Amino acid sequence: MRFYADLHIHSRFSRACSKKLTLSEIYRWCQYKGIKLIGTADFTHPEWRKEIQDQLEEAEEGLFRLKKPYADEIDRTLPASCKSEVRFMLSVEISLIYKRDDKVRKIHHVILMPDISSVDLLVSELEKIGNLKSDGRPILGLDSRDLLDIVMSVNEKALFIPGHIWTPWFSLFGDKSGFDSLEECFGDKKKYIYAIETGLSSDPKMNWMISELDDLAIVSNSDAHSADKIAREATIFNCELNYGEIRNAIIHNDERLEGTIEFFPEEGKYHYDGHRACDIQLDPKETEKLDAICPKCKKRLTVGVLNRVCKLASKNSDRKNKNAKQYFSVIPFKEVLSEILGKGVQTKTVAEEFSKVVSKFGNELSIALDVPIRELATHSSLLAEAIKRMREGNIHILPGYDGVFGEITIFDDKEKEILDKQDQITLV
Repeated sequence: MRFYADLHIHSRFSRACSKKLTLSEIYRWCQYKGIKLIGTADFTHPEWRKEIQDQLEEAEEGLFRLKKPYADEIDRTLPASCKSEVRFMLSVEISLIYKRDDKVRKIHHVILMPDISSVDLLVSELEKIGNLKSDGRPILGLDSRDLLDIVMSVNEKALFIPGHIWTPWFSLFGDKSGFDSLEECFGDKKKYIYAIETGLSSDPKMNWMISELDDLAIVSNSDAHSADKIAREATIFNCELNYGEIRNAIIHNDERLEGTIEFFPEEGKYHYDGHRACDIQLDPKETEKLDAICPKCKKRLTVGVLNRVCKLASKNSDRKNKNAKQYFSVIPFKEVLSEILGKGVQTKTVAEEFSKVVSKFGNELSIALDVPIRELATHSSLLAEAIKRMREGNIHILPGYDGVFGEITIFDDKEKEILDKQDQITLV
């Protein structure tokens, strides 16, 4: 079975996340987006864990489904074109802050567990170390090696995946507080790391430049802080739908893991270097000339993902390893509609058009990747051309930096005006 998975999201109990992130809403948006398998998120949080236990039931081995009363309530509101089964996998992101080699380290890790009893055991161990109640993404003063030890001692079938590994502030390779290698971070525990997560500001091609990652699976997830951000990145599997098969696909990095869905990395908010407060955005070569010092305020710049990848690179990105997978770069569909309609992404106009298009053609990922362009043109020539250009990578991006998302445009004003007129003629 071929399906899309998004195994790193958050619940409403995580800081800076939507209060609408309930299991039912996650289930709803998985169907709008085309996600078959979603992480539960935040399983260390006591209230959220109770909701997981109350609202989900066991399905295939190691996976869960939303119980029928909750699912039926959502299914009644969904267009037939989007309805599909959704499964949940037990997941959490943990933030570690600790000191190693006279440097403060701040690193996020994603943990996937095969059953509730293992979750309960892990929680009982982590409660001895820090507060799990204040944040769905708990912050612990624990070394990465020690957390990995605890997770593996609880259940050796758990998956421990360093999250968004390049972002400056909270990641394995982050410029501000990370390490220069897996070996440096994990030592002999490195053998338990089977995969890394790209994050929004890098894609597989960038990660192919790091020889140390050649034998690891590359996975992508949305790290969604609201339900409509689910599937902005995802991983493509082609295997049986159960925890064991999915885990094997990752640890063996074989044909069962087909590839990933990616942001255009330039759109990520840490792709380039810069200083938001001074409105300074720089590519790595410019940063090098300035010795990473902001030309305005003279403080150190936030060194972004592209720069950090280039610094640690051991080869050209064209020299990908034999296990390298395909990947597809997409623009979130609401952003495409926002440009077409000339309205804000969160406006009612865009929301209504989103509902109209998915009702006609199916879920967001199928529109982005599969629906024939000629079919999309029956709805709008502007939409068809936008999706065509996105699939070809024929777009314009002002790269993101220092917490500012990049700006993507597909059309210039003149092109949009011409295609807009074609749509109006078709509608008449």
